[in-house]
Amino acid sequence: MAELMGTQRPARRILDCDEAIAVLERVVPGLVELRRREPAVFDWRAVEEGIGTALPSDFKTLAEWYPAFELDDFLGVFTPWPGEEGDWVEAKVKEDTDSEYPTDLRPAALTSTHLMSWGDSKEGDSFFWSVLGDDPEQWPVTICSRNSPWWHYEGGVVQFLAELCEGTLEPWALPPVRPEVTGWGVAGGGWRMREGLD
Repeated sequence: MAELMGTQRPARRILDCDEAIAVLERVVPGLVELRRREPAVFDWRAVEEGIGTALPSDFKTLAEWYPAFELDDFLGVFTPWPGEEGDWVEAKVKEDTDSEYPTDLRPAALTSTHLMSWGDSKEGDSFFWSVLGDDPEQWPVTICSRNSPWWHYEGGVVQFLAELCEGTLEPWALPPVRPEVTGWGVAGGGWRMREGLD
């Protein structure tokens, strides 16, 4: 059975979504090139009804300003595309049904926890929320390393990404992640890579 390494906590948890986005943009300056002129409008109510739960507000704010993106040719962050929310919901529901992490492969402390994916890596690492309770603002980020250690981060997804790229977070079983955007999502489910990359 996998091991739960522990929990990391930010020195100060950023609760304001705009502040969290600003920190991520400072740490990953190339991200600003992808920022929409105006925030995208999503039918969050339909999305949340479709997946059966509310979503953390920092994630929704990130999706409104940014398409899905990849950091350092490694970590993919999957947000819905405006007008294609149904496809994203369908993928989430399918994920729940075809979970890659059956309870016997999880640490004992997580066997009954509902895990909802928001990203993954090209090396087989997975990034989730541990859906604990009805308040998504309190859900920890949960990381499953391809090497099998699991761990929690008690902050939002946006702050997690900023601290991981800035190097202020101990990556535990993950490689260091350089603060560069190497790919991003486009309408219709396509993906564009930064010029000069495979």
